[in-house]
Amino acid sequence: MTEELEEYILKHIDSETPDLAKLNRDTHLRLVNPRMMSGHLQGRILKMFCRMIRPKCVLELGTLTGYSALCMAEGMDDDSVLHTVEHDDELEEMICQAFTASRYGHRIKLHIGDALEVVARLNETFDLVFIDADKRQYLEYYEAVLPKVRKGGFILADNTLWAGKVVQPLQHNDKQTAAILKFNDFIANDTRVEKVILPLRDGLTILMKR
Repeated sequence: MTEELEEYILKHIDSETPDLAKLNRDTHLRLVNPRMMSGHLQGRILKMFCRMIRPKCVLELGTLTGYSALCMAEGMDDDSVLHTVEHDDELEEMICQAFTASRYGHRIKLHIGDALEVVARLNETFDLVFIDADKRQYLEYYEAVLPKVRKGGFILADNTLWAGKVVQPLQHNDKQTAAILKFNDFIANDTRVEKVILPLRDGLTILMKR
């Protein structure tokens, strides 16, 4: 994806809502690594997934500043709920401010804490799960959420091409790339799900539970 192609795409899709545009700017101003945020294109795709799937219960692992959660909430019905989990408690105030400012924020329940611990406590059946947290724990997240996904439900795993590092020589101290490779290899042979990888940004894997 060249910068020119991305700019062309962004000019020909739905724009961000004013609240999302502000959150996008704030994230770039306040975070050291704002690229971790889903952003305009992926955000519109997440919203469209929710429009198509019509999920009643969604789980997100890795809230960051709340951009992706708000995009999914925008595409959900008003009687649906999105549980989102963020480990960094220093982001809680910023997240809550973003949810309060949005007309869709009431559809979201924020959990601050360890993702695996929160998932274990949630007594829910999910129609859609979006995994975008610590890459080193992707396989653990997947095994934790899969039993809680309904048959025919979906799991989205972000960053599964990891800036192209998955096809480059693995550095001995690169634990994140090693974990992504382990996750991808496991998923490729897991008969419990159908799967496809979209070369969107850092790679987005779509899985459907059989």
